[in-house]
Amino acid sequence: MTLKIHQFPCLSDNYGYLIHDPASGETAAIDTPDGKEYLRQAEAKGWTITQIWNTHWHPDHAGGNKDIVEATGAKVFAPKEVERIAAIDTEVQHGDTVSLGDMTAKVIDVGGHTHGHIAYHMPDEGVAFVGDSVFALGCGRMFEGNPEQFWASLERLKALPPETTLYCAHEYTQANAAFALHADPDNEALRDYAEEIAEKRSQNLPTVPMGLARELETNPFLRADDPALRAKWGGETSAETFAALREAKDNF
Repeated sequence: MTLKIHQFPCLSDNYGYLIHDPASGETAAIDTPDGKEYLRQAEAKGWTITQIWNTHWHPDHAGGNKDIVEATGAKVFAPKEVERIAAIDTEVQHGDTVSLGDMTAKVIDVGGHTHGHIAYHMPDEGVAFVGDSVFALGCGRMFEGNPEQFWASLERLKALPPETTLYCAHEYTQANAAFALHADPDNEALRDYAEEIAEKRSQNLPTVPMGLARELETNPFLRADDPALRAKWGGETSAETFAALREAKDNF
């Protein structure tokens, strides 16, 4: 991998990401929960933010755009919904690409948490920045979408190469693990994963990023098409099983 990824805690439980292409010197901010912190982190690395790639419109993902743009002149690439809280330069949607130097990211529709939520997949780098669409052992709340939309989004992520590394936006993993064990108590791989998570968090270590292959094996929301989970949680379709799981998590 030639791409340099800098991950850092932001706000109460967000992760911030700066991605840097050494060849061109370009740096992109993936979402902007706290613009001033992003600028401090970039300065410490000796990088200048030239682009912002937003995944969705929520303030803890696009609220720092203004500070960064005013300080650096960075260009904003985002789904149209981000215009609800911040100006954008280039609207992007499913099937589009964005570039950082010679590196290219494919835009994937992962609507469900919000209608216009997108992810950025860099296939040559083996990474995807997924915002709040999927978390380690979880997924985002369904604030705007519907179960069919959200499940279709998760299927797009499930179809990525299993060796893909997923960078999500929050440290929710320990709480997600508790629900996952409730949803799928006989999953031995999940029990092992939950133990590792507990150990990491006891040392205040991040549980993000995560490997897609492991999530496919353990994340109940990505496994709503599994016959055993469907039998336990009901639903004639995978989307209906996903809806049952999401409702149960909301009330867990």
